[in-house]
Amino acid sequence: MSKSVIVAGGGVAGMSAAHELAERGFRVRVFERQPSVPGGKARSVPVPGSATGGRRPLPGEHGFRFFPGFYRHLPDTMKRIPDGAGRTAFDHLVPTQKMMMARFGKPPVETLMHVPRSMAELEEQLHALFDAHFGLAPDDVAFFAGKVWQLLTSCHERRMEEYERLNWWDFLDADNRGEAYRTLFVNGLTRSLVAAKAKHMSVKTGGDIFLQLLFNMTNPAVTADRVLDGPTNDVWIDPWLAHLRGPLGVTYTFDAVATRFETDRRGVSAVWVSEGGRPPERHTADYYVSAVPVEQMNLLLDDTLLARDPTLGGLRTLATQVKWMNGLQFYLYEDVPICPGHVLYLDTPWALTSISQAQFWPAYPLAACGDGTARGVISVDISDWNTPGLEAPEARNCVSAEAIKDEVWRQLCKSLDGEGGSPHLYDGLVRTWHLDGDIVREGSETTNAEPLLVNNAGTWGLRPDAYTALPNLFLASDYVRTNTDLATMEGANEAARRAVNGVLSAAGSRAKTCEVWDLHDPNVLAPLRWMDQNRYDRGQPWRSAFPLPLRVAHRLFAEGQRLYARVAG
Repeated sequence: MSKSVIVAGGGVAGMSAAHELAERGFRVRVFERQPSVPGGKARSVPVPGSATGGRRPLPGEHGFRFFPGFYRHLPDTMKRIPDGAGRTAFDHLVPTQKMMMARFGKPPVETLMHVPRSMAELEEQLHALFDAHFGLAPDDVAFFAGKVWQLLTSCHERRMEEYERLNWWDFLDADNRGEAYRTLFVNGLTRSLVAAKAKHMSVKTGGDIFLQLLFNMTNPAVTADRVLDGPTNDVWIDPWLAHLRGPLGVTYTFDAVATRFETDRRGVSAVWVSEGGRPPERHTADYYVSAVPVEQMNLLLDDTLLARDPTLGGLRTLATQVKWMNGLQFYLYEDVPICPGHVLYLDTPWALTSISQAQFWPAYPLAACGDGTARGVISVDISDWNTPGLEAPEARNCVSAEAIKDEVWRQLCKSLDGEGGSPHLYDGLVRTWHLDGDIVREGSETTNAEPLLVNNAGTWGLRPDAYTALPNLFLASDYVRTNTDLATMEGANEAARRAVNGVLSAAGSRAKTCEVWDLHDPNVLAPLRWMDQNRYDRGQPWRSAFPLPLRVAHRLFAEGQRLYARVAG
């Protein structure tokens, strides 16, 4: 008889673990706390009360999804999810073409998300780099180029030990550089894309992710950024759940919250689960996988678990290192495809990012949703909830969801004022809107049911492995040690694979283990990383055998400007 596994948590990590286990013959039951919608933080949701006249509800979401080209674990799983129409969930990924950086009082800047494929695209890319009036000082550009070279040529051990303890702000010497440098190079990556703070995020993680994005954008064979061609649950999560429940035989239970792990001398003996708000009941299995987020896992930790595995004590600290990153959707009377990709609003106090979704959903019947008048959707992520807005207090201190909506629209409109070729937004465009339901205002306090674990320097040692000292308890969540080391869908899927491999080992299974990939490091630079390894082993600081001195970076920047002048002229 096959072994049984209980998975606590039915988001991307829990569904990934259930998928891999069921394919290998395990009997799997998943308990998910959401009352009816699968997918965890990745889910899209029907906007409550939006449907009229027999139409479907408007598509809302916890926050918009994107799938960078360096993702390998999640796309591999998506290729094994049939969509019911002869394709797979992976086939619903479509590439974005550009990324826009919008600014207050200045024209926006658009950059290609792929290597230029024509002279026209080359000219466009050079224009974005050299004629955008960012106000960058040549010394700052050269200094940043040198820091990128340092990341490229540092050995793995230096990154894991030295750079893990160093934050992104100090590594880039932000205190001694210009404001444009800090806005573009220091805060741009961390604050807007992963809800992290430059003064706290480790260089190991920030540098790794930055390099992966850079490699993608310079590789003609890779799509640097992808999005789904419809609402997340329509084209991915719902078909996934159907596949788990159908061919794979997984039992997936909604409105079910794990409240306690019961233990005995052998390990976990049961998990207590409250279904539908009723008193918890005892459920048993051969193996247990906890795929709940860090703040929920922290509630499941008791003295018994910590005594059996003291390494789990780091979760107490990690559970305090969460921040808010939640979505707000504007439904428009007419579509405004601001950019064929993501938009970073560099000057917005609430660190906004957005994507205009209708352009990527050609087959989705948006006109058949809500009251039938919506033709466009601008989906916005709010990454900074603790900084005052333009005419409002901090987002988390706004008196209502409507006040948050008004301030977000105000910041978008100021960034896109129609000048310099930018799109123009105006109040009459908005038919209705939806703020993530996790944001709840009760009395004078705003709460967030699903905060996001952020990366902080020096916290790698707090993260547990996917296996624990209890021989039948495994962890599959974005706080687990992974190569991705970031609160992303990719990190959740990788953590689930590591947990499943632990189950396979504990069960003595002969099934094939889940594949786990390292991040990409170009082989051409391997000799330089090897040289740095020798220096690191001798306790010496980084110094590349072939450095990129400031004068070389200056020369490269000047040659790029001259090339642009020739092409543009």
